[in-house]
Amino acid sequence: MDKIQERIGYAFQDIRLLETALTHPSYAGDHHVESYQRLEFLGDAVLELCVSEALYRAHASLSEGVLTRMRAELVCEDALSEAAKRLGLDKGLRLSVGEERSGGRNKKSILCDVMESVIGAVHLDGGREAANRLIYLAIGERIKNGSGKTDHLDAKSKLQAVLQAKGDMPEYEMVSMSGPPHKPVFVYRVKVKGEVVGEGEGGSKQIAQTLAAKDALLKLSK
Repeated sequence: MDKIQERIGYAFQDIRLLETALTHPSYAGDHHVESYQRLEFLGDAVLELCVSEALYRAHASLSEGVLTRMRAELVCEDALSEAAKRLGLDKGLRLSVGEERSGGRNKKSILCDVMESVIGAVHLDGGREAANRLIYLAIGERIKNGSGKTDHLDAKSKLQAVLQAKGDMPEYEMVSMSGPPHKPVFVYRVKVKGEVVGEGEGGSKQIAQTLAAKDALLKLSK
């Protein structure tokens, strides 16, 4: 417990919270104690709020949908399980004999859960600021680096982000629809201040708009 508190940079007033946060349901069932599941529920909400606020402040021009996708990438299972391992939470996990033998200490799903449960425990013991410090210790580098990238956004979102930064907005206009009902072909163009900046053709409205946005991004980059 002492080593884990040192690694996470927080000393618990109620050490029982940390013990519970490290107790897998398999161990809890065998020993008739509380598992980390309720703390995981709380930690998940605290983590989501912290990352949501960081993204909201950093990207004033991005839409809700874009911010939601960015948040999902920042708090994914890979990120949280890696953080749990780096902070040594796997060493303190309390598992049943069966779960231990099946490699539970290295399962990403369990490590992700325990990272969230420890965040929940810190929040209960020390408040939101203490929990936020732990979150930044765990995934702060991803928040700093990942939240500034738009590589993972689709073409329409990228175009919107680029234009909103300049005070403009894209407008999509259907040019034509042809072909049989089972295999239609849509042509869309995208305009900025009434000027056509891109055009795309595809088997659905979404595909045609996305290709129009890609065309616009290519032209704007030049």
